[in-house]
Amino acid sequence: MNYLLSLPIWGYLIYRLPGFIIGLTCHEYAHGWMANYLGDSTARYNGRLTLNPVAHLDPIGLLMLFFAGFGWAKPVPVNPYNLQVNIKQGMLLVALAGPATNLFIALAATLILGVFGGLGFTYFNLIMQGTIHINIILAIFNLIPIPPLDGSRILAGLLPGENAWLDSLEQYGFIILIVLVFTGALRYIFTYLIDPVVESFFGLANTIITMLQLW
Repeated sequence: MNYLLSLPIWGYLIYRLPGFIIGLTCHEYAHGWMANYLGDSTARYNGRLTLNPVAHLDPIGLLMLFFAGFGWAKPVPVNPYNLQVNIKQGMLLVALAGPATNLFIALAATLILGVFGGLGFTYFNLIMQGTIHINIILAIFNLIPIPPLDGSRILAGLLPGENAWLDSLEQYGFIILIVLVFTGALRYIFTYLIDPVVESFFGLANTIITMLQLW
């Protein structure tokens, strides 16, 4: 696991790229699937209820992975008024489906690497490590309660009342993220909040892999 972290930055990003594409695609698909399951077929009508990466990836968001170390996909459209459940709780479930899917992918890659990692396929091992790492990052990052990240919708579903102020911030979400990037605030969020949590999960994955390989 540690070898991935010691790679030059471009090598590190290239080995994370497959996991990044899989993670973003499945993340957005999960939002659409949950919304469709709860009664809103907007994602399906817009061609977003698919595992085809082309339908979900944003070219600029993909390029940002290489130039800023993180990226994004095109948000899946959801009409909360079509949900056949309580809107707040429904949107909470729709939002939670994305990060939960990323953690599931990280767990699946951990188990695969634990079972097959000892076969000596270096490139396969590095890609699996990258898949684990990037999907943990995607899950934790998206749980931050800042619009338009999933954490803001999860927070809105947990807080009592209508929370119209969170909804009003949603339209400025992308601007908020850009400001965080260019002011350097996002770097501090990663350094002091996200990275410690990610490394804890990454260390746990490493322990599981070692146990599976010894077993």
